[in-house]
Amino acid sequence: MPRKKRVRRIQMPPVIKGMSVYGARGRKSNEVILHLEEYEAIRLLDYQNLTQEEAAVFMDVSRPTLTRIYEEARNKVATAFVEGRDLLFKGGDIYFDKNWYKCNSCQASFSDYSDKISNCPVCASTDLISLNEYYSK
Repeated sequence: MPRKKRVRRIQMPPVIKGMSVYGARGRKSNEVILHLEEYEAIRLLDYQNLTQEEAAVFMDVSRPTLTRIYEEARNKVATAFVEGRDLLFKGGDIYFDKNWYKCNSCQASFSDYSDKISNCPVCASTDLISLNEYYSK
């Protein structure tokens, strides 16, 4: 019986929900789903230029596990590029370092260390969603 999969630590949610292909129509059933831990591996290794050891510490996983996550992410991104498919960021076994929120009124994303936040710091709206709960579905 395999061990239970360990949840991966994510520093911040993606600023976008995904990427759409320019010039292709009506291909919504052909989406590639990039899990949030795969997005985080690409962000840490390619965007922030961390070593695999440093990135593994950030994500709270072993270096071999990070390598498997990164390899799967690269394969998905390559598939989306070569086959002209949309790339969506969602799902995965993750948790955030901080509490992240999104305002439904002004679409601002922000974080807070406390559990109770009632108003958006940008527009003072009370129409907020917790991204921690949204992404853990």
